[in-house]
Amino acid sequence: MRVAVIGAGPAGMTAAYELSRRGAQVQVFEASDRMGGLARSLDLWGQRVDLGPHRFFSSDARVNRLWLEVVGREYKMVERMTRIYYQGRLFRYPLMPLDALAKMGPVNAARCLLSYAKQKLTRQHAANRDESFETWVVSRFGRRLFEMFFKSYSEKLWGIPCDELDADFAAQRINKFSLGEAVRSALSPRRRARHRTLVDRFAYPLGGTGSVYEKMALGVERFGGQVHLQCPVTRVVQEDGHVRGVELHDGRFEPADRVISTMPLTLLIQGLSGVPQEVRQAAAALTFRNTVLVYLHVDGRELFPDQWIYLHAPELQMGRVTNYRNWVSELYGQASTTILAAEYWCNSSDAMWTDSDERLIELATRELRSTGLLGSAAVLAGHVVRVPRCYPVYARGYRLHLRQVMDYVHTVRGLSPIGRYGAFKYNNQDHSILLGIFAAENLLANEHHDLWSVNTDYDRYQESALITDTGLVEQPAP
Repeated sequence: MRVAVIGAGPAGMTAAYELSRRGAQVQVFEASDRMGGLARSLDLWGQRVDLGPHRFFSSDARVNRLWLEVVGREYKMVERMTRIYYQGRLFRYPLMPLDALAKMGPVNAARCLLSYAKQKLTRQHAANRDESFETWVVSRFGRRLFEMFFKSYSEKLWGIPCDELDADFAAQRINKFSLGEAVRSALSPRRRARHRTLVDRFAYPLGGTGSVYEKMALGVERFGGQVHLQCPVTRVVQEDGHVRGVELHDGRFEPADRVISTMPLTLLIQGLSGVPQEVRQAAAALTFRNTVLVYLHVDGRELFPDQWIYLHAPELQMGRVTNYRNWVSELYGQASTTILAAEYWCNSSDAMWTDSDERLIELATRELRSTGLLGSAAVLAGHVVRVPRCYPVYARGYRLHLRQVMDYVHTVRGLSPIGRYGAFKYNNQDHSILLGIFAAENLLANEHHDLWSVNTDYDRYQESALITDTGLVEQPAP
């Protein structure tokens, strides 16, 4: 079986790794010059960084076994510290009632509790497939907490008002968490340990997140496959409802019996021939949000203790800042400086997307300086990375468009779109790895995994195990 895999991110590389070691003829085509996709790593100023914060955590034994097989002992467990910057103060994230109470003051805390109580008295939450992110969060936290700790950040990320954002984003990222759950979790360590949103430790590879997929690429080649960097695919070629291969940027055609695609779903549809007009229109209605990462080389070692901080201040354009000095020491080695990554989000039509590197570095420096996170440390240099189409926008009504596209793709035999881009799904690393495993099993073991259901139903894990300092630890069934 000849398999073409488009993209070398977590989902694509996992699928390629699993397929090649089981005897398939695999070729991976990656548009960039690095492995890892959104989880790739890069070298700056003698140090190693990722594209934003990429912690690894999964309770799925299959995902963890594969991750450990690839990484071996070259990882450390990191004690997570993450906070929210709001009105000049830093709040622990996830929210801790006593911490939040002390920092927001008794009047503001009382207003939050009254808002929550009012919400619970006036409307018991009921599942509503058409509700917005705003109504979903307000029903679980109250309007006051929504406005403080959800509204500004979410609108920066997605570029649309929260009442135009589908509740699917909250259902996937916040799941069953609520203010009541936060209080119960704070009072019960056992409950806290059980809730996925509140994970305090995570595994991190010593060579950066991208090293996982660099090692997978070596495995693919060891098993006889090929990995082509700087080799973008322009379109998937189909004939009579079956894929025949892929067309590369230089016009070459590479035949394949199966194609696993992690290219943006919208671009996949644009390149396919014979797609009905209504499906093309549905795909055109699906949009992605871009990321602009501004890396700052800072002359200091102990700026703040967090791995990353969410910036919920409406007056700042920045949405998140990552401090790579607080992950593992192998990233910075003997360096006495710190690399920060300031994160901005925009559309391709926004001025920020085409703004000069100099202006973006100046903006990030000025905004971070205003928060006090830089202290008096000097910024020595800056570097800008633009990442297109990295967040699928869950605008209300997107499911109808996505369903039309999915229904059509299912008619093209041999084509499997997966990953955050390919499935138009806001996946974490572990979800994408699981998608890669499932895609490989569908092709070689005649399984029938629904590749679009991963990261929708959190209770589908069949066997549970966690990575610890000593390796894999099996967990009892819940």
